[in-house]
Amino acid sequence: MKLFLKLLLLAFLGGFNAQGQQLFTLTGKVTDGKGIPVPFVTIYVNTTTKGTSSNIEGNYKLNLPPGKTDLLFTAVGFESKLLSTTLFDNKSLNIELTSKVFTLNDVVIGRNNKEQNTADEIIRKAIKNREIYLNEVEAFTCDVYTKGVQKLLSSPKKFFGRDVSKILDLDDKGQGIIYLSETVSKLDFQRENKIKEVMVSSKVAGNDNGFSFNKASDLTINFYQNVVLEDKLNVRGFISPIADNAFSYYRFKLLGTNQDEDGQTISKIEVKPKRINDPAFTGEIYISNGSWRLNSVNLYLTKKSGIEFIDTLNIKQQLVLINKIAVPSSVQFDLKGKVMGFKFSGYAVGVYKNYNVEPAFNKHFFSNEILRINASSNKKDSLYWVKSRPVPLTFEETENYTKKDSVSRLKSSKKYLDSVDNVKNKFNLTQILITPYVYYNRYNKKSITYDPLYKSIMYNTIEGIALRYAVSLRQGFNDGRYYSVRPEVRYGFGNKHFNGNVQAKYFYDPIKNGMISFGFGTEVANLNSLKQANLFRNSINALVFGRNISKFYERRYLNIQASREFAPSFELKITADYAEREALLNSNYLSFRKTNDFTANDPFHPTDNESLLFPKHTGFIISGTLAYTIAQKYITRPDGRFYIESKYPRLEITYKKGIPNFFNSDVNYDFLSAEIFQKDFHFLLLGKSSLLIGAGKFLNAKQLYYPDWKHFRANRSLIFDADVRNFHFLDFYLFSTTKQYFEAHYQHNFGSFFISKIPLLRRLKVEEIIGGAYLTSPEKRNYSEFYFGIKRLNFRIDYGYAFDSNKRIEKGFKLSYEF
Repeated sequence: MKLFLKLLLLAFLGGFNAQGQQLFTLTGKVTDGKGIPVPFVTIYVNTTTKGTSSNIEGNYKLNLPPGKTDLLFTAVGFESKLLSTTLFDNKSLNIELTSKVFTLNDVVIGRNNKEQNTADEIIRKAIKNREIYLNEVEAFTCDVYTKGVQKLLSSPKKFFGRDVSKILDLDDKGQGIIYLSETVSKLDFQRENKIKEVMVSSKVAGNDNGFSFNKASDLTINFYQNVVLEDKLNVRGFISPIADNAFSYYRFKLLGTNQDEDGQTISKIEVKPKRINDPAFTGEIYISNGSWRLNSVNLYLTKKSGIEFIDTLNIKQQLVLINKIAVPSSVQFDLKGKVMGFKFSGYAVGVYKNYNVEPAFNKHFFSNEILRINASSNKKDSLYWVKSRPVPLTFEETENYTKKDSVSRLKSSKKYLDSVDNVKNKFNLTQILITPYVYYNRYNKKSITYDPLYKSIMYNTIEGIALRYAVSLRQGFNDGRYYSVRPEVRYGFGNKHFNGNVQAKYFYDPIKNGMISFGFGTEVANLNSLKQANLFRNSINALVFGRNISKFYERRYLNIQASREFAPSFELKITADYAEREALLNSNYLSFRKTNDFTANDPFHPTDNESLLFPKHTGFIISGTLAYTIAQKYITRPDGRFYIESKYPRLEITYKKGIPNFFNSDVNYDFLSAEIFQKDFHFLLLGKSSLLIGAGKFLNAKQLYYPDWKHFRANRSLIFDADVRNFHFLDFYLFSTTKQYFEAHYQHNFGSFFISKIPLLRRLKVEEIIGGAYLTSPEKRNYSEFYFGIKRLNFRIDYGYAFDSNKRIEKGFKLSYEF
């Protein structure tokens, strides 16, 4: 009778639309034959793409309509299980999966039953079909759920004098989840890597107003590509086990075959790198015999593979056929590592459902915006997540949400934030010596930053020992806007001269990067405006090595600058600068060396200490720069627009005009330049290159002074900035031009391509660098540089040569570091 009433009720409800249909919740746990939970099992309503995944503890949850439903449970390394269940109420259903038994019975893979099964033959078949399957997916749409978890397994008690447990909210053992976030997105894809993702919901533990950094497209990995994870975990990327050249990097072993639920024979193949330090995976891949397509993968990367920052990475991917096209049903990344005393682990999982592999996109559907996060995405309540979360939370994750969310509002209260500020604002003399001291008022989004002292005390031959000190005041707003004011004072004890100025900036449009700034006052400026040399390094050069590399002048100025994007990747910047400029003379020759190589402040008359490089004058200059990065992808968040590194170059055109007679301005010139810059050209296993080409000309040079000349990014110090734009040996000042110029820079990073093959050196994990630069102008014709070096993380050493036409003029080592 009860069943009859339920069926009658269902028939009655069937008259309404599907949106009004009642759903019941099926929950359960998936274990193996020993009762051990099976994590991230893919669970689909059979013959559909509606489904979910179990969590790391094997628990699953799925909302289903009333009545009978056929469910398919699949997991890498386990027998798939198809079963029927009938729901008229919420129900619990535990599932036990059986490990797949792979036998080594012969399987025919050739014609006329002559070719017998071997791992190598199966892989060759898969490689032969690689390009077909790489290009078989024309387009699709789907819903994607992602979850990212990062946790500390152990940590030091103190880090730079700060209590780690308090800062990261850890337990007394130094353990805990430090990042937990979930998203639900709508993902659209079209071949040629066209992607559009809209994040409809976002949840971040302990931050009600935060937006997740999870991105569904970040979990995309396609092993039909020859090289995967390029420039992600190292420069070069890693060879796919079914790449065209896979046999040069892998050994394969057939572990056995098995029949899936459709009667398809699946071969389990072990993959191992031929050489211990090859950029290759270890693990198993599963291939469907006959079609020779990937069924699933379970692969590992370790430090021996060349990954940086983490110790191991495990990738599991399960594929499903939709209209005879294979698409991911789930993907899982697990990582572990240890750095600077912090032992950590984490995972990211993506569950894909509701596929449509034959969508119809209009011509302008895709753009360079690859992800848009809706402003309301972080406003979903807990009931929404209970209903929409396809992968249940573990007990630890639930506890983390409960704990952090319960204090989230408390942490945004004035009382709490003031108490945090009282602790963090405690003055530390040791800290301010080497790092900035920041005074926070978090509730009002205000901060005051005091410069570190080591950067404030300096020496040069113009001012002698000098003190330059600045304080930055910043006021932020909830929508990402902010303004800042930075007053600065500078006093030279040698020339007994005081300078002071104020810089202010208002960032008014986070989406279009709209900014306006102005400044006024006096300053001691570098004669080469493109190279404000590091004042600390300049002091070391003078005091220790007896070389005053940097040259200076003084200016009393007023400037205004505005910049804004009028379209994505199109940026216009306009600057107006009015200044009185005055050449300076040396006043102090202090050095720790008995003899020194100090020169006059006029670089063209190094022995004449009374020579002034230019007369005192006034200049009013306006300039405009239009920059565009071709096809640059970007993410739009409610708090701003964020760009992804483009594989196409950035184009930049600059026009500068010296306007005469404006408030007694003495300058009169027109300058036009163009630049093409590409940060990274990728060459798969051979690494990546960077390229810059620039040219310019003074269209009118009736009246200009040395600060107006075209300068170059030069270097005369042992320490250099490792930017492809910079020359290694070029003089800062002697070869600036008032006419025309052409320059080119090229640099290539092989990413350990050669050194990884040398047994005694490959453990160093250093990257090989080669490069060169070229400059020609009336002042310096056919100048060139060539260099080679090695790099490890942020440290680099080069050895290079400089040539004037065909004559070698300099050689030597150059060092670079960055923190």
